Amino acid sequence: MLHYQPKIDVRTARMVGAEALMRWRRGNTLVPPGDFIPLAEETGLIVPLSEWALREAARQAKVWQLNFGFSESIAVNLPNRLFERSDLVEHIHQFVSQWGVPHRAIQLEITETGLMKDLQSVIPSLHRLNEVGVEISIDDFGTGYSSLAYLTTLPISEVKIDRSFVRDLGITPQSSAVVTAIIALARSLGLQVIAEGVETLRQMEVLRRLDCSLMQGFLFSKPLPPDDLERWLAQTVLPRKAPWILPTSDAGEDLPTR
Repeated sequence: MLHYQPKIDVRTARMVGAEALMRWRRGNTLVPPGDFIPLAEETGLIVPLSEWALREAARQAKVWQLNFGFSESIAVNLPNRLFERSDLVEHIHQFVSQWGVPHRAIQLEITETGLMKDLQSVIPSLHRLNEVGVEISIDDFGTGYSSLAYLTTLPISEVKIDRSFVRDLGITPQSSAVVTAIIALARSLGLQVIAEGVETLRQMEVLRRLDCSLMQGFLFSKPLPPDDLERWLAQTVLPRKAPWILPTSDAGEDLPTR
C-alpha cells in the first residue's frame, strides 16, 4: 500500500503536494520499508512494485481531485533501473490517461547518489519525461558529494534538502551554512527547494528565515493512508489548529483548501 506525507508551504499553511511512500501490510503488521525494499531491489521485484506505485499514485491524484480539488503532484520514488527503461514514459502516459489526470500529477524522485551513479544511463529518460510534463526531484540533495554541473544541464525542477542538514538547524552554524548554500544555489538556477525531515518548530523557523517555505516532516504529519490524510486536512489544517500554522499567515483571509 501507499502512505502519503504532505508537502507544506508554511507561508500559506497549504498542502502543495505529497510524497507516496510504500508500505507492506502482512496480516496485522505493517512491515517497514527498510525490511522489504532492499529485498525487492535484490530480487528485481522493485520494478513491478514501482510500476504499481506509479499507477496507484495516479489513481489517488484523481480521487483527491474529486474529493477536495487537489491539483498538485504526488511524488513517487523510483529506483535507477526504472529510469533506464525506455518504456518509462509510455507507462506513465498509460497510468495518467487511465485515470484522467495530467502528466504533472506525477512527480518522480531520484536520489542524488543514484542519479550520479548512473547519470549517463538515465539522461535520455529525464529529458523525455520533462518533454511530457513530468517533473523530476532530486532527493537527499547535498549528500552525494558530486559535481554540481549536472544541475545546469539536466531537466530538474526541485531539490530536497536532506534531513541530515535539517536536523541540526538552530544548533550548529555549520548546518545553517550548508542549508543557506543549497537554497541560494537552487534559487539561482530557478529550482524549487524543499526541506525534508522537519520535526521541530525551531527547524521550521530557521528554514523560514533562510527563505525556504516548502517543507515536509513529522512536525506537520507522518506518512498517512489517504483517508487519514483527508481527515488531517479537514480536522487540523482547515481549522488552523496545528502549532506550526502561523497566526499571521501570508494567506490572509483565505483558508487553505489543500
